[in-house]
Amino acid sequence: MLDIQEDIRALQLDSYEDDSVVASVEDGKLEEVGKSNVIEEEVSSVVANMEDGKPEELEQPEMIEEVKKKEISAPEDTEDLVEDNKKRHLNVVFIGHVDAGKSTTGGQILFLSGQVDDRTIQKYEKEAKEKSRESWYMAYIMDTNEEERVKGKTVEVGRAHFETETSRFTILDAPGHKSYVPNMISGASQADIGVLVISARKGEFETGYERGGQTREHVQLAKTLGVSKLLVVVNKMDDPTVGWSKDRYNEIESKMIPFLRSSGYNVKKDVLFLPLSGLVGSNIKTRVEKSLCPWWDGPCLFEALDAIEVPPRDPKGPFRLPIIDKFKDMGTVVMGKVESGSVREGDNLLVMPNKAQVKVLAIFIDEDKVRRAGPGENLRVRISGIEDEDILSGFVLSSVAKPIRAVYEFVAQLKILELLDNAIFTAGYKAVLHIHAVVEECEIVELIQQIDPRTKKPMKKKILFVKNDAFVVCRIQVNNLICIEKFSDFPQLGRFTLRTEGKTVAVGKVTDFASA
Repeated sequence: MLDIQEDIRALQLDSYEDDSVVASVEDGKLEEVGKSNVIEEEVSSVVANMEDGKPEELEQPEMIEEVKKKEISAPEDTEDLVEDNKKRHLNVVFIGHVDAGKSTTGGQILFLSGQVDDRTIQKYEKEAKEKSRESWYMAYIMDTNEEERVKGKTVEVGRAHFETETSRFTILDAPGHKSYVPNMISGASQADIGVLVISARKGEFETGYERGGQTREHVQLAKTLGVSKLLVVVNKMDDPTVGWSKDRYNEIESKMIPFLRSSGYNVKKDVLFLPLSGLVGSNIKTRVEKSLCPWWDGPCLFEALDAIEVPPRDPKGPFRLPIIDKFKDMGTVVMGKVESGSVREGDNLLVMPNKAQVKVLAIFIDEDKVRRAGPGENLRVRISGIEDEDILSGFVLSSVAKPIRAVYEFVAQLKILELLDNAIFTAGYKAVLHIHAVVEECEIVELIQQIDPRTKKPMKKKILFVKNDAFVVCRIQVNNLICIEKFSDFPQLGRFTLRTEGKTVAVGKVTDFASA
């Protein structure tokens, strides 16, 4: 009997090493990646060999149990998938001036929604105390690398997930510091909703809001990058200089509304203001107590996020997934958000602009393996047919039947925001173009016509240059092939910003492709 048990153990070890099966220790069950036929055959042969011995002891060997579990696990996956898809998925980007409390608020959300346990929080508290930064401990949930913790500044776009009753959310914690605006752009370009965090502390709101403050630039960028709904959270209401003061809240609201309007937001329909404290967690998951803030009758942050309506995307449209990152993991894996269409395991797709034909081997949403995914989801897709070094950020995974356009030149409508001192905008002007995940140097080749901002119609006279606040149609050229769409067809793949020397100088949309 001992020999039999050793046989079974040896078999189990072999199957664990077998590439076609990945052992998932956490779940205590095997997840099938390839075919389990090999194992089943081996098990049945062992069973056959042992039938001469004591068949009654073979009723429940571990190996057979695991194979049975695997056979049962397939329908469970399907149920999970159906279950998951009942909840809508939204990307929420946290934007605002440096030190407004974006990472702290994000950390508090994860703590209150049960994504982080008390022990981890205590560890962060201790760590923050050692750095003499007691109030930063919540931010450590979002700011994971050492540079961010030492400086107390977010550098990369942090990612985390949480759920409410009706929705699944991915938090994108964008950097507030002006040196890291390009990183903030990549975060905001994937977002459906923006949460603009403003500090109510005396002096801090003013610093962020004045010219040169990041609050203004972030709002303009968010609008350009397609963040159509904005929650403006007035944070640090518990600060001694504020004390949940209604006057301070109203003052901030009255200053922000005209600015949001001028940035293109419909304040009545698309913007909601609410007070909260990210550090102590007031008005985030549950409404703030009347004893603290008797004048607030509105929703808490979770209620506001649940209530937001975002325009539906087309699950049957041509597939588009701008690639924001790639890595090697049992093959080539690309990451990005589905902007249009749906994808299934086994689909054949194109990586543009390479025109490389690839096959979808596996799809992951967060950590879960799924068989299919629709628009709005953040995915990791394992593909075959291309090496990871042949993929760059800004490439697009697209359907074979209707691939995305790859161009060196396009026509766009621009709004000039603020040119650098004494600069004029004319043919030959060079800038850095940010469009979905693409960052590429570009040159304005020709100014075609200026548009009257009042009538929205083209002006008759020929133009050679324009200044701040002008609307202009121009032809833009890039050095490398880029994947873009017309704004009218795919807004997320047709809107862009132009930046020079760390400053956003213009925002625009692709109106046409230059004829080759």
